[in-house]
Amino acid sequence: MRTSNKRLAYAMAMALTGVAVMAVAPGAVSAQETGAGLEEIVVTAQRRSQSLQDVPIAIQVVDSTLIKDVVAENLGDLNGFVPGLVVSDNSPTQPRYQIRGIQTGDFGVGTDPAVGVYVDGIYAARSGASLLAFNDVERIEVLKGPQGTLFGRNSAAGAISIVTRQPEDEFHSLLRVRFGEYGKQYYEGMLNTPLGEKVALRVNGVYNKSDGWLEDAATGRDLMPEKNWAGRAALRWELSDKTSATLSWDHDDLDQLARPAIGIVPVQADQAQIPFPADPATYIDPRNAPVYNDVVGNEESRQLDQVNLFIDHSFGAAEFRSSTSWRQFETVNREDEDGTNLIATYFDTANIEDNESFYQEFKLSGQSARIDWVGGVSYYKEKADQISDTHTFTDGIDTLGVNLGIFDQLGLPFPLFAGTSSFIEPFGVSMLGLPWREAMYNRGDFEAFAAFGDMIWHVNDRTNLTFGLRYTHDKKKFTWINGPHETPELDQVVATLQQLEFFDDFPIPAAAYRFSDIIFAVDTPPGGLTRKDSWDDVSPRLVLDYKVAPNLMVFGSLAKGYKAGGYNSTEVGSEFENEDVWNVETGIKSVFPDAGVVLNASAFYYIYENKQAIALVNDVAGSDIPQYVIDVSDEKAWGIDVDAQWRPVDQFRLYANVAFIDATYKEKITRGTDPLDLSGEPTGEPYLSAALGASYDWALGAAGDLELSGRFAYRGKSRCNADSERQGNCALQSIFRVGEATERLDLRLGWTSANEKFGLATYVTNVLDEQYVTGINNITTDTFGTPFASISEPRWWGVEATVSF
Repeated sequence: MRTSNKRLAYAMAMALTGVAVMAVAPGAVSAQETGAGLEEIVVTAQRRSQSLQDVPIAIQVVDSTLIKDVVAENLGDLNGFVPGLVVSDNSPTQPRYQIRGIQTGDFGVGTDPAVGVYVDGIYAARSGASLLAFNDVERIEVLKGPQGTLFGRNSAAGAISIVTRQPEDEFHSLLRVRFGEYGKQYYEGMLNTPLGEKVALRVNGVYNKSDGWLEDAATGRDLMPEKNWAGRAALRWELSDKTSATLSWDHDDLDQLARPAIGIVPVQADQAQIPFPADPATYIDPRNAPVYNDVVGNEESRQLDQVNLFIDHSFGAAEFRSSTSWRQFETVNREDEDGTNLIATYFDTANIEDNESFYQEFKLSGQSARIDWVGGVSYYKEKADQISDTHTFTDGIDTLGVNLGIFDQLGLPFPLFAGTSSFIEPFGVSMLGLPWREAMYNRGDFEAFAAFGDMIWHVNDRTNLTFGLRYTHDKKKFTWINGPHETPELDQVVATLQQLEFFDDFPIPAAAYRFSDIIFAVDTPPGGLTRKDSWDDVSPRLVLDYKVAPNLMVFGSLAKGYKAGGYNSTEVGSEFENEDVWNVETGIKSVFPDAGVVLNASAFYYIYENKQAIALVNDVAGSDIPQYVIDVSDEKAWGIDVDAQWRPVDQFRLYANVAFIDATYKEKITRGTDPLDLSGEPTGEPYLSAALGASYDWALGAAGDLELSGRFAYRGKSRCNADSERQGNCALQSIFRVGEATERLDLRLGWTSANEKFGLATYVTNVLDEQYVTGINNITTDTFGTPFASISEPRWWGVEATVSF
């Protein structure tokens, strides 16, 4: 299905006339209603509790209703339903987040994301631990634009603030089960119970698995499976009338196969080699292509534990909060990188990470008739170890040597390992089929200190002036360790042949079989190469808001955000400076109670300087092997966000979100052979994205309630530039396209009993069964001739049952 101009015009008309979305979080509403059943939403986007309509920031609040409608089990399942936010979650231990066209594609521990993810105010340090199972989530606040003053480092593009449900004084519990297509099973349980008058406990656990929706064409093995479980326990203790403490523990366990590589060059059953170079005219559509994955040790896993302690105390005129957090996780992601099952083109990579972090924040807040203020200090410490692991076989080294002309340059009359094997068969050994491993080891020690303050001055009953400032000091120490390749089996064969005096008369000496590294060509000194540096930043914000009428506020703001400087994990000796962004924004927050409409809109313009992006480049340090390096650019963008809701009657709601953006490179020249000047060209971000929705409730009296809901997500086609095809973000093949406009429609029909204790529902995600090619990976295109692709999920259906008491 393709979106017509008529449908897009209708979507924009709905948004601009107020038929737009503002999701309502039941756990965050006050008792007051603004009219026509429109509840007031309380958020903590400015580090204090406020009504959403009083906060001069572009925010979309994701509540339990939206989570339920699209059957979201983590942030990745919300992709498309929050316009302006993009979550790439094919690899749950290496997700990527983007807000308003800004993201950090590098998953290395030497750099940080540009979008900060926070759980109950605690920063989720690494991407490896930022995409977790939803455990008892109350709401999610998506803050668009730089949040450097309020949230700090690494929220230059925006912040995702996840708020969980806290222990309560009354007993209640919940059981939820889901069964669906592709062997889907999902179980959730929650128990909240008081333990005396001053203590309450809340425990939640989820277990999720599915068989996967792809199948290996050679082995019949299911691919893209899910298998994870997570648990959370929180204990709240009222120490006195003025003091309380909440201790929580979170555990997340993921253990499944890594994402498959869908090869887009045809492979025959009796084929031994892939034609080189790759010819785009022969590419096949990955949505219909057979999938071949032969990864040895295929795995994507994560074990995470986190402990948080919050202490709150009231001094009367001020409120104090201490936030202490310790987090530790380990991840392994070993995945296919060639999309074939041929040993001659075998290549896999693994990202192995061990991370431990500690965070401490002290915050004071207070208010008077004229001033509402918050301030505090924080300390962050992290230790990270990472291995960037690559594997092939001697057969693959032969393929690479032939394709790149390496053996011709060395004057070899035949492929090194295959040719030698034909001569050593009488000795009962072979040089083919032997593993070849190269790995880059990284260690990082990071610290950050910050002091922040934010003050809202109520100039008069209608006017507020806000000024905020945060100072941050980052220190980083980083080590690269790259030794020689590891080939113990090959070394043993060579040693055996030396003992047999084979090389005495053979034209190729034994030393030829120990030539330099292929993947990580830059060696480091013994013990590694270490760099350390520090960076400072001052991030201010200035906001003026004015109540034109009791239910209509206009605002304007100027804010700065930054991402800390750092290092590229795979580029030895690299270092880059802070990224800085300045954002100017103006908008409205409005409610029309008589019409049942909430309409929020903002227009923004930003300049983003020194933006770091990981890019696949040839001819780095004289190597013909493509490598991932850091590209630097300055970008600029302007855009509009519209969020609202229309509830003409209590039973019926219409939702929509619309985001428009025009993002271009202010200045960028690519690295590598034949650098491209992309200045003035689009960054790839489409102009338009939108999310529409509707729900209707039927009251069945003693038989309960029935609700039908639908959610529709649209994202326009990517705006390609001269480097897009190489990076796999855009491709205009004759048989398929990358970066085309996408659509998704989800439907849900649910019944709830009159006493709200029982519920049954059926749901379908991606009702129209639209699948898209989400990207082409060219990591092995210029070596083995094996580009591969990823595709979006097909249609899913399932049923759900809940019991609460």
